[in-house]
Amino acid sequence: MDIYSTFATAGQFFVVIAGELVILFIGISFLVGLLQAYIPAERIKKTLTGRGEGTGNVMGAAFGALTPFCSCSTIPILMGLLDAGIPFGICMSFLLASPLLNPVILSLLTALIGIVPTAVYAVITFIAAVSIGALLGKAGYGKYVKNVTIEGAHLACDCSHPEGASFSDRHVPKVRQAFMFAISLFRQVLPYLLLGAGIGAFIYGFVPEDLIVSLAGPDNPLAIPVAAVIGIPMYIRAETIIPISAVLLEKGMGIGAVMALIIGGAGASIPEVTLLSSIFERRLVGVFVATVLGIAIIAGITFQITGIL
Repeated sequence: MDIYSTFATAGQFFVVIAGELVILFIGISFLVGLLQAYIPAERIKKTLTGRGEGTGNVMGAAFGALTPFCSCSTIPILMGLLDAGIPFGICMSFLLASPLLNPVILSLLTALIGIVPTAVYAVITFIAAVSIGALLGKAGYGKYVKNVTIEGAHLACDCSHPEGASFSDRHVPKVRQAFMFAISLFRQVLPYLLLGAGIGAFIYGFVPEDLIVSLAGPDNPLAIPVAAVIGIPMYIRAETIIPISAVLLEKGMGIGAVMALIIGGAGASIPEVTLLSSIFERRLVGVFVATVLGIAIIAGITFQITGIL
């Protein structure tokens, strides 16, 4: 493939991915806005925090595992949880679990490596999301969340209506509030979204898979940590990284390195990290990335030693 074809491929990939992310981000933000309009913040907070220490983290991780969205779509939901007053540690359990355990990536993993290895992957990542979220909360990292103001997020919405009010009178104000929430949030994160999509598309188009294999092959003792790091720039969405991982597995990359690649990429993809930079201070972003890499390496070593496949 010549340089012009490579540029065209990368450019086309950027347009498609950026377009999908923009539409998906606005859609998810709108749904979060509707959730805030119809379900009082106190009810959400009570659901996640009223069951004793540790239970909230389990529920946060479970909530994250039930969201069939790409990693970028996790951020609007995360901001909605933080805005509702959910404790930081529980929000982090959700943030860690959402891209790693959603039904899309689990179904694709099942097709790639089978039910049993996927179940082991799910157990490892779920336990990590629960425990690390709790530790970060207790360590006080919530103070590194930026004071981001979302215009329209707290617009007054009179939810009390006279008896016999029409359907329009009951629901249109809430829909309008949700729409304004989505547009306001989107304007704040658009530069980060486009930056992440651009970098990811460039690497997707210009970094050959053979180079990845040479750096993270089975004969390299550093294959697993290298694969975890490489996964971050490689990943854009599960539908992309899973097929690539299948090819790498066929070319001889060890299962441990492949799992580290998937977890590192899915958990700390460039689009997600750049979006997180809009709401987290640098120190917290660094801790988040290091945490994901740690999970990826531990999971990779577990798969490599046990030979689960």
